[in-house]
Amino acid sequence: MNLNELRDNPGATKGRMRVGRGIGSGKGKTGGRGVKGQKSRTGVAIKGFEGGQMPLHRRLPKRGFVNPFRRDFNELNLDRIQSAFDAGKIDAAQPVTVESLVAAGVLSKVRDGLKILGSGELKAKLAFQVAGASKSAAAAIEKAGGSVTLIGKAAAVEASDA
Repeated sequence: MNLNELRDNPGATKGRMRVGRGIGSGKGKTGGRGVKGQKSRTGVAIKGFEGGQMPLHRRLPKRGFVNPFRRDFNELNLDRIQSAFDAGKIDAAQPVTVESLVAAGVLSKVRDGLKILGSGELKAKLAFQVAGASKSAAAAIEKAGGSVTLIGKAAAVEASDA
C-alpha cells in the first residue's frame, strides 16, 4: 500500500450540494436561501441589527472614562536588572536610563519612561535615572549602594509635595 492509494471507505463522505443549478435539482432558483430580501444576497452580515428597533448596544448607557493623559511606563523588576547586569548588558559606570536599557536590549521601546519594581534582589551598585520606583525597589537599590534619581513629571510632582 502506498500513500497515493489511500482512500476513504465507500460512503464515508458525502458529496457537496451544488445549489442554483436549475429547478429540477431541488436546490435551484433561490439556492436554499429562501426568497428575496437582504439575507438572500451574498456578503450580508447584520450582527447588531434589530429590524429598525434601537439596538441593545445603543440602548444601554455608556460607562467608564478613558484618560487621555495616562502615561504608559515600562515596568522592570530588580531581578531582571540583576540578570542583565550579570550578562554584561548594563555598565555600572554609566547611569541606568530607559534609553540605555533599550540599547542593551532589555526593553523593546522607550514609552513614557521606566518604573522599577521591587521583586527580586539587586547586588550591583547602580545609579538609576528613572520616572518612578516603588518604595521596596528604592530601598533595595540604596541597600546595594546605588542611587535612584527621579526624572520627568514624577520628579516635578515629588518636588511640589515637599
